[in-house]
Amino acid sequence: MKYNTLIVAACCFLGLSNDLFAQEDLSVYGYWKYHQPVADQLLYKSLSERAFSQLDKREAAVLSLTTKEQWRKRQADVRAKLARAVGPFPEKTPLNPVITGKLKKEGFSVEKLYFESRPGYHVTAAMFLPDKRQEKGPAIIFCSGHSENGFRSEAYQRLILNYVKKGFIVLAFDPIGQGERIQYQPDELKKGATGEHSYAGVQSFISGLPPANYFIWDGIRCVDYLLTRKEVDPARIGIAGRSGGGTQSAYIAAMDDRIAAAAPECYITTFDKLIRSNGPQDAEQNLMYGLAEGIDMADFLEVRAPKPALIVATTRDIFAIQGARDSYHEAKRAYKAFGKAEQIQMTEDDAGHASTPKNREASYAFFQKYLHNPGSSADLEVQLLTDEELHATPGGRAIGALRGESMFSLNEKRAKELAERRSKAKPAANFSNELRKKIIAVSGFTKPAGKTDVIFSGRLHRPGYAVEKYLVKGGGGDYHLPVLWLKPVQSTGKTVLLLDDQGKAQAAQKDKLADRLASQGYEVVMPDLSGIGELGSGFINGGDSVIEGVPLNLWFFGMLTHKSLVATRAEEIMVLAEFIRKNGTAGAVMTAAAVGTLTSDLLHAAAIQNPFDKLVLVQPLISYQSIVEERLYKPGFALSAVPGALAEYDLPDLVETLSGKGLLLINPITAAGKEVNQQRADSIYQRALKQKQGSGLSVQCGLQHEEMLESALSWIK
Repeated sequence: MKYNTLIVAACCFLGLSNDLFAQEDLSVYGYWKYHQPVADQLLYKSLSERAFSQLDKREAAVLSLTTKEQWRKRQADVRAKLARAVGPFPEKTPLNPVITGKLKKEGFSVEKLYFESRPGYHVTAAMFLPDKRQEKGPAIIFCSGHSENGFRSEAYQRLILNYVKKGFIVLAFDPIGQGERIQYQPDELKKGATGEHSYAGVQSFISGLPPANYFIWDGIRCVDYLLTRKEVDPARIGIAGRSGGGTQSAYIAAMDDRIAAAAPECYITTFDKLIRSNGPQDAEQNLMYGLAEGIDMADFLEVRAPKPALIVATTRDIFAIQGARDSYHEAKRAYKAFGKAEQIQMTEDDAGHASTPKNREASYAFFQKYLHNPGSSADLEVQLLTDEELHATPGGRAIGALRGESMFSLNEKRAKELAERRSKAKPAANFSNELRKKIIAVSGFTKPAGKTDVIFSGRLHRPGYAVEKYLVKGGGGDYHLPVLWLKPVQSTGKTVLLLDDQGKAQAAQKDKLADRLASQGYEVVMPDLSGIGELGSGFINGGDSVIEGVPLNLWFFGMLTHKSLVATRAEEIMVLAEFIRKNGTAGAVMTAAAVGTLTSDLLHAAAIQNPFDKLVLVQPLISYQSIVEERLYKPGFALSAVPGALAEYDLPDLVETLSGKGLLLINPITAAGKEVNQQRADSIYQRALKQKQGSGLSVQCGLQHEEMLESALSWIK
């Protein structure tokens, strides 16, 4: 069955119908004008408040620093934080560089090349060599921003060629997903080349390694390559780049002491200002638990003080200028403590997200001074090279031509190693308790505390039952969940919490599961959890972190603050269970049912603390492993995935710990949206099915729509 067919079946199952109750208003927030204008941004605001608290702690620590010794201690602390947030690098292996062609241009030559930053992982690049140069001259590593053709774009070539005209050797390389390192074809990933960063980045994060690890390591190996060249002075290596290249240059300089001077452009701001404006950006621009670790952008400068650094900024940039100024002034304090206040500099111009002549000339002058290569800093007109001229591989596609590794294939191997490690680990004496601890630690879950505030918001009537509206507040979030409660005239004394990833309004449609249950005397509670329905994201910027309409920026935000979206929704599910317990029939049997992506959220909530008598999961994702092993996974599954989970557990582990609790799985699917057959399902859940308590687990595959409905109804009864 194809993915679209499955989606249709799932929507029908929970409530899509052409015969809608057209006269009904099932919104809850719409009535409450105080809440309504920001209802769809509550998840973003909740994560923002968490981030601001983490940044406040960092600020307090930095403000207490006055002496060089204190700043040195801070640098050591930041290096340790960065090591954790970036993750371990691999051992250095042979670069195996290959020069595939040479060009001679007026005043300079170009060597087209590639090397292996990891075995079989090819980095395409070009070495620009000025004709007139010192015996051992200064070199600049140029990092490309988000352009499909990498360093070959007009804006980047203008900088590169000006550096070369001024006597600098320039090594420009393609980041993964750009230029000759594009991993997907346009018909495979319609978002475009730079969208690959976030798409592949999700898979990397789930395995516990931020994609920044790959980007930074490529840059470090660029330094290694420069040191093999007799033309390069090892003591005079600089790094520069704009936008995404600004991110890379800031990261690489912070983590490689061999870089003498750095000039990140159109990137440095503060996370406080970024959160208040455009929000977290692409995958590689976010470090694992970065904000929870207390890392801000100024740290990338301060950790390398007093080595020369230049912040290149524009006043109308997508990276807020106020944040750039704030970072500069904070870093100035560190450099001043080292007695080198003049070696942290900032240039800004009135422009958008772009290089300007003023800023380019400031960059040239900066490197001329600190890489000891004096001369004119005037911005020169240059003759650009074509993309084809600068291609190092046939057709300009390294992966296709060289048949090497991609970020996906490397992460897939990592995930398989993690799976093997988990399978070989000795089962804990108390498996459920140990798993619970792991889930809490990795997901960022916090037990809801405090009084649950309930606002009754009106009632509608349908044949045989009423539809009541509520706003339910609880836990740590300063927001209310909109809830519909179907209450039959004659109740069976049983209640079902129904979670629909399409929203409660879809789940409430006529003749579907909720309507059938209520008509048969079951009370049905249907909420919109964070990011769903009335609580839809609302904060989706236009960047590459939105893939197929899925706001991955929110997922990255949760990862940054170590508060996964799964943890947030698991907390909400527990608040709702308490709401049902306090406001429903005393001693009522309570079942929780979920479909699609929210099955993972329900599994986590129940594995941490299960208040339900029975569980029903319709079309649940078989595993997080499936997300990292599917080259073309459906990005919607990411929103219910936990970053770093695969280092500790996977979804079948949660099924195992709940296998004695009355758990029904209907038509499990892969991350590509394909149903698995019964044989494969039995293999995936074999440990759960073989145990004694497995008698409470049923896995049913290949059911048609009506069979799915009848199976769920039968299990709930």
